[in-house]
Amino acid sequence: MRSRWKWALAALCLLAPQAREAAAADPVRGVTDTEIVIGSYTDLSGVTAVWGVNNNNAWRMVFDRVNAEGGINGRKIKFITEDSQYQVPRSVQAANKLINRDNVFMMVANGGTPMNNATMPEQLSKNVPNMFPLTSARSMYYPFNHLKFGLAASYYDMMRSGVKLFVEQRGKKTICAMSQDTDFGRDVMDGVRDQMKAMKINLAAETLHKPTDTDFSASVARLREANCDLVILGTIVRDTIQIVGAMRKVGWNVDVLGNVAIYDKSVAEAPGGATEGVYAMTSVVYADPEDARPAVRDFVTKYKARFGNEPNFAAQLGITAAEMIVLGLKNAGKDLNVETFIAGMEKIKGYKDIFGSPPMTFGPDKHQGSADSYLAVIKNGRWTVVTPEPVAY
Repeated sequence: MRSRWKWALAALCLLAPQAREAAAADPVRGVTDTEIVIGSYTDLSGVTAVWGVNNNNAWRMVFDRVNAEGGINGRKIKFITEDSQYQVPRSVQAANKLINRDNVFMMVANGGTPMNNATMPEQLSKNVPNMFPLTSARSMYYPFNHLKFGLAASYYDMMRSGVKLFVEQRGKKTICAMSQDTDFGRDVMDGVRDQMKAMKINLAAETLHKPTDTDFSASVARLREANCDLVILGTIVRDTIQIVGAMRKVGWNVDVLGNVAIYDKSVAEAPGGATEGVYAMTSVVYADPEDARPAVRDFVTKYKARFGNEPNFAAQLGITAAEMIVLGLKNAGKDLNVETFIAGMEKIKGYKDIFGSPPMTFGPDKHQGSADSYLAVIKNGRWTVVTPEPVAY
């Protein structure tokens, strides 16, 4: 009996190193000696396509450039994008395909707050990082998860900073809000309410709407009756233009404050100057296509030559985010797996993009690049930064 136990123990000792070697040799999903598979779902044909298309174009531009230069540590990037049309069911379907059929190493720039919230549980359970999604919701980096990375200030951060600025520096006392009845809208309003609570003031009136709504006359009338001196918007591009247009149509020139979701060229260039004077808190500074800085001019020229239109703010976000992903992959070294990639991202300190955005830093306990934001206003059909330095709450 004793000899059999000795034999069994010896056999286990022999198998242990072999098991360890087999585990070490297990393939990493989406990674071969020559390729890294990266996936994304975003709105290419829905209500936020002006963001999704331009953002995705920029990611592809960076990855194509990297591949033309020989790839990263010997590997080229295969970038797969699915159209979500800014719909949760289609996003879930797309995520399932990317994770389970395409076997992606990571997912980047997934579009929309409710879409990311719906798909992340499955994604994270499969050990697939969610990198720099096309939303500024807090849930993209909070609560902390080593597989979640947010690019810059969240809607929550921006709205807290904006409310604080307008109350303390501009004397606003009667604040109202119009927001989408979505995860995105709720995230915006969480920041508004928390800052107002901290300053011991109350919201005077509030309305909610669906992303597809187009008639805002009744909502505008309700807020006007509340005598608001500031209207906070939890909106994106199309509903922003329609809401502000409805306000101006009835002669109501109240101050309006949104966030990075409205910080788009199409909002600034709304027909008839309807959005002139609209404010937005933004986590990243928009560089006008006429910007004379060489790096910006080079980006604009190449983007326009390839895609036939000038890059918007979402394209800028794509360039900044994609460049940091490339840096993280380079930092990971030849032995690429999820843990070495995460460690590579966490090595990024004080990253400065070509557009003059706040420096971005990551670490083992910090997966949000920056919490600072700027105040911008539409002036003569263009977004103009008001605060020379980024602000926080």
